Amino acid sequence: MPKPQTITVLDARRNLADLLNRAAYGDSRICISRHGKPVAALVSIEDLEMLEALEDRADIEIIERIERESTPSDFVRWEDVRGKL
Repeated sequence: MPKPQTITVLDARRNLADLLNRAAYGDSRICISRHGKPVAALVSIEDLEMLEALEDRADIEIIERIERESTPSDFVRWEDVRGKL
């Protein structure tokens, strides 16, 4: 996929409908900038779902590593924590 097109917030406001269509149906990724700095992006729902799946997988890998490297004494019971709150 080509590099995302960068547009200003003002241009995004003026052309929102077209930009949404390009992101949704045209396989475009659009970077929105303010004062020359990227602040947001328009991506297709497929790209968003892929990003969320990658984040979920990374979270699972962290949890699995913690479980492998931990012993029962490393954990605190919820009841004990709740009692201290």
